[in-house]
Amino acid sequence: MAPMPLDGVRILDFTWVVAGPVATRILADHGAEVLKIERKEPPQLGNRKLGLLCDLHRDKLSLAINMQHPRGVELARRIAAKSDIVMDNFSARVMRTWGMDYESLRAVKPDIICISMSGLGHTGPRSSYVSYGPTLQALAGFTLLMAEPDGTPAGYGYSYADMCGGYTGALAALVALRNRRRTGQGQFVDLSQFEAAAAVVGPALLDFSVNGRAQSPPGYNSQEGPSAPHGVYPCKARGDDNDRWIAIAVRGEAEWRRFVDTVGAPEWSRDAKFRTLYLRMRNAAELDANVARWTVERSAEDAMTTLQKAGIAAGVVENGIDLCARDPQLKERGFWPKVTPAKGAATRVTGIPFKLSATPGSVRTIAPEVGENTDQVLGELLGLSKAERDSLIADGAVWP
Repeated sequence: MAPMPLDGVRILDFTWVVAGPVATRILADHGAEVLKIERKEPPQLGNRKLGLLCDLHRDKLSLAINMQHPRGVELARRIAAKSDIVMDNFSARVMRTWGMDYESLRAVKPDIICISMSGLGHTGPRSSYVSYGPTLQALAGFTLLMAEPDGTPAGYGYSYADMCGGYTGALAALVALRNRRRTGQGQFVDLSQFEAAAAVVGPALLDFSVNGRAQSPPGYNSQEGPSAPHGVYPCKARGDDNDRWIAIAVRGEAEWRRFVDTVGAPEWSRDAKFRTLYLRMRNAAELDANVARWTVERSAEDAMTTLQKAGIAAGVVENGIDLCARDPQLKERGFWPKVTPAKGAATRVTGIPFKLSATPGSVRTIAPEVGENTDQVLGELLGLSKAERDSLIADGAVWP
């Protein structure tokens, strides 16, 4: 196997749910040894060999250590002493309560890097608050940005803030490692997921600040400039899949003329109410109904190809099957690598979205079950005998 950029880096991973595990997954995919501390209870959300949990925890090792037990905390401290990075995404107080905060750990590992991905950071009046992705999206303004036509906030169907926090956490780890290589010094990284989300709000934040548009969120409208027609339109069924759609955006008069020619210059396109972009936007509902009568007679793929050839922005609204099995770009780049458990059928997980020519990352192992690697790590890394490991289990410091 080719060398990977993070070979030799060990990470003690206390992260959970999505944001933190995304960060450590990126690092694990590029060679870091990620030792994930987990608990047996409450029951884990979902199947570790399928779906989201398999995707988040691949390439990691799982240790089931009871952090409510003094001997469990001592085990974690001993592992930290042999690690390069300790990461968590708890609220600010949790690691301090365990004596696993940066000031405590640097006493056992002077050059340790501690990355705390708390929701709101370790300082400020809300530093002790517990948060989740949808909470942070609301605080950062994303929920207002995505609103229904009447202005009612709609929010997101997925926790976008978790991705912002996860990607920022992985970047922070790389920057801290680079600094330690240069100076020999570890450090504490206080990462606020709220701030990570706010940092990517984009021009909308400036627009609100300068133009006072806090009461008129863009919703589903184009932020690149006015367009009409602009939206998603129904298409012909594909096999048993009746829910097929295409996204279309037509900007300016030149694009409108090409669009009209492409859809066959129907009589409705000559109506005075669609003569200018302003009028088309004003009469958008009727315009959309006319466009939908054209799209519904065609497959989403055919409509997309036809419109794109005419220089019109158009794309299939892909569903899960499209993304995983049909998208030609993702297929070509091998974005869905296969992982196989010791027992059971193989499954596919999301790939690595960048390719390093000299030191590429790879997806090597499926997500472990909770505690699957406890005995191995305690024996090989800490050198504990079988009797000592059995004693920890009997004492409740480690779950079997």
